[in-house]
Amino acid sequence: MDKKTYQEKLEAQLKEWQAEIDKLKAKAEKEKAETKVKYQEKISDLEHKVKQQNEKLSAMKEAGEEKWEEMRKEIDKETNEIKAQLKDIFS
Repeated sequence: MDKKTYQEKLEAQLKEWQAEIDKLKAKAEKEKAETKVKYQEKISDLEHKVKQQNEKLSAMKEAGEEKWEEMRKEIDKETNEIKAQLKDIFS
């Protein structure tokens, strides 16, 4: 996959994650206090990770060919972690 295609894929993934975070926020609002706090902690963690991915995407856009391949490996690893975390929350 070339750099531009990868960036477009990552941008779409980030938008999807934000939508899922918004769903979690809505769900958390309906929960009792204790459960709500647990959701808010998970949401905060996810928002932080998604923000980091957005920052890395911006840096990747500026990176040369060799550097972006290195960044891709790190982003892929973190992407898998976010996916697993979302799967865990929604299961």
